[in-house]
Amino acid sequence: MAVLQMQRISICAMKKNRKAILERLQELGAMEIDIQLSDESGYKKMDITSSKATFEKQAQTADHALEILQEYVPEKAGLLASLNGKPLIDRGLFSKAARGQDNYIETARRIVALDKQIAEQKANIQKLQNQMEALVPWMGLTVPVSYTGTRKTSVLIGTIAGTQGLPELYGLLAKGAPEVDALDIQVISTDKDYTYLAVVCLNQDAQAVEEALRAGGFAKPAQAVGKVPAECQKELQTEMDASIRQIEALEKEIRDCAGSRQDLRMVSDYYRIRAEKYEILGRLPQTKNTFALSGYVPAYQADKVVKEFSEKYDAVVETEQIQEEEAPPVLLKNNSFSESVEGVLASFGLPGKGEMDPTFFTSIFYVFLFGLMLSDAAYGLIVALACGILLVKCPRMAVNLRKSIKLFFWCGLSTLFWGVMFGGYFGDVVDVVSEVFFGHKVSIPALWFVPLNDPMRLLLYSMLFGVIHLFTGLALKGYMCIRDGKYMDFLCDCVLWFLLLLGLIGMLLPTELFAGIAGQQIYFPEALKAATKWMAIIGAVGIVLMSGRANKNFGVRIALGAYDLYGMTSWLSDVLSYSRLLALGLATGVIASVVNQMGSMGGRSVIGVILFIVVFLIGHTFNIGINLLGAYVHTCRLQYVEFFGKFYEGGGKAFEPFMLKTKYVDIKEEN
Repeated sequence: MAVLQMQRISICAMKKNRKAILERLQELGAMEIDIQLSDESGYKKMDITSSKATFEKQAQTADHALEILQEYVPEKAGLLASLNGKPLIDRGLFSKAARGQDNYIETARRIVALDKQIAEQKANIQKLQNQMEALVPWMGLTVPVSYTGTRKTSVLIGTIAGTQGLPELYGLLAKGAPEVDALDIQVISTDKDYTYLAVVCLNQDAQAVEEALRAGGFAKPAQAVGKVPAECQKELQTEMDASIRQIEALEKEIRDCAGSRQDLRMVSDYYRIRAEKYEILGRLPQTKNTFALSGYVPAYQADKVVKEFSEKYDAVVETEQIQEEEAPPVLLKNNSFSESVEGVLASFGLPGKGEMDPTFFTSIFYVFLFGLMLSDAAYGLIVALACGILLVKCPRMAVNLRKSIKLFFWCGLSTLFWGVMFGGYFGDVVDVVSEVFFGHKVSIPALWFVPLNDPMRLLLYSMLFGVIHLFTGLALKGYMCIRDGKYMDFLCDCVLWFLLLLGLIGMLLPTELFAGIAGQQIYFPEALKAATKWMAIIGAVGIVLMSGRANKNFGVRIALGAYDLYGMTSWLSDVLSYSRLLALGLATGVIASVVNQMGSMGGRSVIGVILFIVVFLIGHTFNIGINLLGAYVHTCRLQYVEFFGKFYEGGGKAFEPFMLKTKYVDIKEEN
């Protein structure tokens, strides 16, 4: 439970060693580069824009080639394989791939070019298909579509809107060109939109016939090919078959490159690493013979880094403590249990400068409250087993994902515990199954009580757990005040609030109001009653007098204190927020019971058993899914709003070391 101490480290070395030093820093992954020089006069910086862009382009080419290979030669990977993280590659193998970078990049370019050719051929096929489809209505035509006639006759080939037969067409011409007698109309084909026709007439009548046809919506074909449609379609089909064969050949050539997949991955990562290195290289202040860099390292690694570079290179390496005005990056160190909740903390914000790491306390309350919300032993066992199997079967899972899975594993165990305490096993499935299908009701008793039978009891305990949670937050605020030597803040902002709140709680417990809610009367000795009243009075008066202590004006000071005292209402709303523990706990049990009742409606029969199994699987899958989500969201809210609101602000920046950032493989560290 700690924010690891950081130290600033500065390195000044010979310019000839800069790439080697950067590569070693990248391999160590222990330093975040943050170059700060008090005087940069005399230093210059390299223009690495072109080199960095080249490396990034090479990596993108390899990535594109891998995407193409995945399209044509897909790798089959199960769920567990996808969760198991990146494969671990021996450094020698990675170096070998790096040495063959030119060949592999050429392979990548070839794959990309082949895919481009396939795309061109597919576009050509689509064009040919469109042309063939356009010729289909003209397949009955025995002359080219562009045919215009002979020396004495004209041929008008085209379409007219609608489905029209010969009588309508002759009637149209008779109306539009009554003087024309010598003509012949041939209907090639019809569809729902057009009639395809050819009209033969004498040359001297051609203009009149065409005008009459246009009046009826006549239009010449857009694709006026110079060959007979059937012949033209045959040629198009031949060309399309050739394109298909070309595509098959190109696809085969791509599939033949599948053996280079792993090398392409390593080369892609190699260029990605080089691009990252050159990005840092461009930021380095350099002279003619030297360069300098600085940044942050965890204090426990500082000596190792100093020894590594001062002994191997002509370099001056110095460490210094973080200055007061600096805000160093944040790196957390927690035990195996608590680190599982670091992702939840990071979503809110890492500890800011001077703040403690609340991960340990957050983890305890998070797991505790999550299980209380879900509170079904069977659901908890399923979650714990599923997460446990993933953790065992996928040892190389990504770090953040592993932490999340581990968190749900602990939450599953907590749910199992509360489910046993409350007697929830898929709701009341044991009672329903035994009574409906075996005729004798059997129940698994709760070790504590059944919330559905006594909801007010669970509400009171929810409030109690909420008070403990909130008081822990206030206590942590007090701890930070004492740690930082702010004893007045500790007295005024923590002790006085403890007195007020404990006094008010002590005054509430022996009242008839509380007895009516709890169903049990609590009796305090008169001395204790008086003590709680004085605690509340001292706390309230102290808050009014001391909350605005920074202001010298007494009236303003009292006003600020009264306003701060009014903040007691926020404590009440915070405590009431923990009623969601009751709401979600009851929701899980109620929905589970409804599912069981619906499944048992078929009664004691074969159909009834089948119905129960189907409803059971669907209903409880839905219930566990929706309530897992609800428990996660509302537990996070209780941490972020109620708990953190008492002592924690966040705002820290995560430690991001200069390291080997890869996409496809992890490189095994050398011993």
